[in-house]
Amino acid sequence: MSLLLPTLAELDAAAAVVYRAMPPTPQYSWPLINAALGTQAWIKHENHGPTGAFKVRGGLVYLDALTRRAPHVRGVISATRGNHGQSIGFAARRHGVQATIVVPLCNSKEKNAAMRALGVTLIEYGTDFQDSREHAAQLATERDLHMIPSFHRDLVSGVASYWTELLVAQPGLDSLFVPIGQGSGICGAVAARNALGLQTRIIGVVSAHALAYQKSFDQKCRQESPVTTVIADGMACRVPDAESLEIILQHVDQVVAVTDDEVAAAMRLFFVATHNVAEGAGAAALAAAMQLRTQIAGKQIGLPLCGGNVDHDQFAAVLMSQPVP
Repeated sequence: MSLLLPTLAELDAAAAVVYRAMPPTPQYSWPLINAALGTQAWIKHENHGPTGAFKVRGGLVYLDALTRRAPHVRGVISATRGNHGQSIGFAARRHGVQATIVVPLCNSKEKNAAMRALGVTLIEYGTDFQDSREHAAQLATERDLHMIPSFHRDLVSGVASYWTELLVAQPGLDSLFVPIGQGSGICGAVAARNALGLQTRIIGVVSAHALAYQKSFDQKCRQESPVTTVIADGMACRVPDAESLEIILQHVDQVVAVTDDEVAAAMRLFFVATHNVAEGAGAAALAAAMQLRTQIAGKQIGLPLCGGNVDHDQFAAVLMSQPVP
């Protein structure tokens, strides 16, 4: 399975593609975050990217590779809860390719608007991401579109660039906390750590209301689990991806679950301590670190603020400690 992970040379080539469209994002150690955790944390600010989330890196690398091996491709399709779709829309527009994205009904209004602003043809279908993914695959066949999966080696290679940035800047980190959606983020962390020859522990984070990856990790085989999270849509996975799960089972040290209440508390802490806006999944790593304060005491850790794309009504409710709409 390690052969599926990109080499350091491949990661360098992917990063070069990424940097044609965006600069590296910063990492800061915020005093108020450190005080809350009782240790030193380095926050990797993927919310500062051109689509407000880390996914854009994977889309850039995927579309670059696709248009080189299939230069006549004119249309792509994928499914998302928002950030992957923005990534595909952003990258497809750079290559003159039309993108169709399928989202669940009642998806984030502001993520939907952002995708449309990138020229995406948006289709709303299904009650959760899995429904949308299955519908996208059907439409790909019917409309002769290239189906972009949520997990792919090219996506991992692009996403790994942000972990490489962090680990080169801070090679002494004891642990990385990584939210898990369909697995490109955490497998990117694995790829970067392994390629750099580091011993950094990798701790996956799932929603306590979407436990598929944690159950699969614990039982060492793929398990489905219902999704009821209200706030962490980026981790709202019902069915794990088989390839990402195999990498996780081989290379990840621990998987923890955080509740919506814990995620909301982390969103508030990010804003109070840094005045950065974090969406639910974007704050999940901090929520997990808060939960494991005793385990990480005295150790340097890395935490991604991996996305800031939260609807303003939801964020206002979180800041006011009110029920999330």
